[in-house]
Amino acid sequence: MRLLVVYCHPVPESFVAALCEAVRAGLAEAGHEVRFVDLYGEGFSAPLSTAERRAYGERGVNEVALADHVDNVRWAEGLVFVYPTWWYGLPAMLKGWMDRVLLPHVAFTMPTETQGIRGNLRNIRRIEVVTTCGATWSLSKVMGEPGRKTILRGLRSICHPFCRTRYRALYRMDTVSAEKRAAYLARVRREMARIPR
Repeated sequence: MRLLVVYCHPVPESFVAALCEAVRAGLAEAGHEVRFVDLYGEGFSAPLSTAERRAYGERGVNEVALADHVDNVRWAEGLVFVYPTWWYGLPAMLKGWMDRVLLPHVAFTMPTETQGIRGNLRNIRRIEVVTTCGATWSLSKVMGEPGRKTILRGLRSICHPFCRTRYRALYRMDTVSAEKRAAYLARVRREMARIPR
């Protein structure tokens, strides 16, 4: 399977960085074809510029600023997101990537007076999330997990009708034991290696 790994964390020695390495190792073990995007590593700019917003709905023109990222999304059959959950949601840089790359005529068709939004990412048949959360599982549920919903509901809705999703989170990230962290790393690598080709 062609998989695009989108990694978002500012600290290269972080636990999330170790999770990203576990993801990549597991996918390599399974023999997947992988493209990798390190948003902080490349200095990705999250804000949608004035010019981009003005050209947002113009087919082709709206892709120019981030043509390589758009090409990655069109190439992929699956998306793997690796990031920390902050304030129950996505890091600003990852949300900015979605705002700037998942564009009209690329990811979806804008609604009209007679028809709602239509998804264009029929090539995406799998979405995987690997994250960490400082909050507990129960508090995350009470808060509604907006980051999880953005990807598994919002993004999923414009993908292939039979797109499969999987969400993995290590809750209480700041207080769990080293053993639980190690177990989560091993689980992530193992489960990535089991994704069917």
